[in-house]
Order: sequence, then structure tokens, then C-alpha cells
Amino acid sequence: MNILNSYKLAAASLLLFAGSTAFAQGGGTVADQPTGTAPNNAVNDQWQPSLVRDGVYDRVAHINAPIGWQPIREADILWKKRVWREIDTREKQNQAFRYPGDENTGGGYFIEILIDAIKKGKIKAYSNFDDRFTTPLTKDQLQELVAGKIDTYRSVSPIDGTEQIRIVHEDFNPDLITKFRIKEDWIFDRNMGKMVVRIIGIAPVKDILGEDGVSVRASQSMFWLYYPDIRNVLAQYEVFNPQNDLARMTWDEFFESRQFSSKIIKVSNPFNSDFNTEGLNNMEKLYESQRVSEQIFNKEHDMWVY
Repeated sequence: MNILNSYKLAAASLLLFAGSTAFAQGGGTVADQPTGTAPNNAVNDQWQPSLVRDGVYDRVAHINAPIGWQPIREADILWKKRVWREIDTREKQNQAFRYPGDENTGGGYFIEILIDAIKKGKIKAYSNFDDRFTTPLTKDQLQELVAGKIDTYRSVSPIDGTEQIRIVHEDFNPDLITKFRIKEDWIFDRNMGKMVVRIIGIAPVKDILGEDGVSVRASQSMFWLYYPDIRNVLAQYEVFNPQNDLARMTWDEFFESRQFSSKIIKVSNPFNSDFNTEGLNNMEKLYESQRVSEQIFNKEHDMWVY
């Protein structure tokens, strides 16, 4: 009995010594090394990663890759339709686009992820009127788009009445990006025996404010991005999950699994016109979008039946 007690006392002393050593070294349940988004992965200059482990569990580096696309042969395509969609980030299902960011999402909006990749030369941007990707933007054009613009204001001094000129640099405001346009192909592949959708391009749409700085005067796409070329970048950043902070998908998985809400604004046609140029009101545009969506949905069934 005395020998057993001696063993228990020695084991307790060893555990106490190990715990005190870990505490003295700054260990225990608190991390020794800081974790979070590395400075070269942050997409917002204002985002600062935590200097300590911000959590109670051991995190590992999330190394993600884009989901592989199965090749499609032209001989296997029985039906194809090109569709343009519009994603409104103000809708509840699209709130992920406007999430301000954390250590897993790069510390910025989705548009800031794209702009950061453009600035670092990871992806190439094309003209906002070029959804066929024929005109890459120049460095000066990109600088004006992603770095804001410089405006000159004239004002009169209330003291001596002299005219003064002020030069103000307006930073890029990600809150003005309220929509994204998507160009995609819907294909029925007889080899796979199902309808396949492939996103071809994506373009952020910026609201143009009036002179009062509040009212929205118009909306215009900033640039077009060739989607297959940006998938590697999208796979490195995760999407906020309001249901579970641990179970997150990457932006590539988000688009491939069609987790966004959108409406069709254009389909391939002889006159290359969209619903806006056809003189439809807002309700008629919505009905037309729903009609085309149902037509594509029923096409797969018709292929199997006939």
C-alpha cells in the first residue's frame, strides 16, 4: 500500500511540474504562436490578425483547392444555352457577399478579395463592356477602378473671401458594390446524362451616386473576370456560415454548389438584347426570368423523355 501511494504521489508531482512548465512558457490551453490570416493573405489594409490564438481549440491551416471540372466533349453536348444572371447582395441569401470579413475570409468583402487579387497580379481583369474577354484593362485603368479617384473642389474662404482649391482622394467604397453579374453556360451532356452548368465570367456592379452622395443615379459593371482563371484564388478564402462558424465552404464551393440567389437578365438571342432593352417593367422582368428558369429546368426532363 505504501508503494502504491508513493507511485501516486510521484505521478501527481510529475503532472504538476509539466503544467507549471507549460504555464511558465506561455503554453497551457493558450497558444504559443499567433494564428489568423497572414498579412500577405489579408485583403483589407485595415484588417489586423490576432497576435494570440483567438479561440480554445487547435487550428490547422486550411489548404483548399478548386473543385475539378469533368471535361465536356462537343460531341457529347445535346443542348446548350448561354445565360446571364444578376446577384443582388442586399438579398438575405446573398449576405455572404457583404460580410466584412474575419481571419478565414481575408478580412474583407468579396469584392475586396477580387480587387486584392487584381492588385497583386493573381488574376486579369477585362473591360466592363467586354464579357467576351478580349480587352484586358491597362494598369492606369485598374488603378482608377480599384484605388479610387482624385477630385478637385473649389471653395470660398468665409474669412477673407478668397477662393481655395482642395484636392481630395476618394478611396474605393466596397459598400457601393451591390450586385454581381454572372455569365454561364447550361449544357446537357449525354455522357454524364444530366444538365451541367459552368460559370464563364463574373463582373461586380457598382452603384453610381448622384450629386447629393446618397441617391443612386445608375449602376455599371466595373470589369469582367474570366471565372476559370480566378477559381484558384476563390478556393483560398472561405464563406461565412451563419449556422456554424466551423463548417465553412470556400468561395469556389459556394459558386459551384449554387448557394447564391439570382435572377436571369439575359439569354442568348439573335439581337443580343437583355430584359432591360426590351422595354419590360420590373415585374415583367421578374416573370421573364422565372419563365426562362423553368424552361431550363424542364429541358433536362424533356431530354430524358424524348
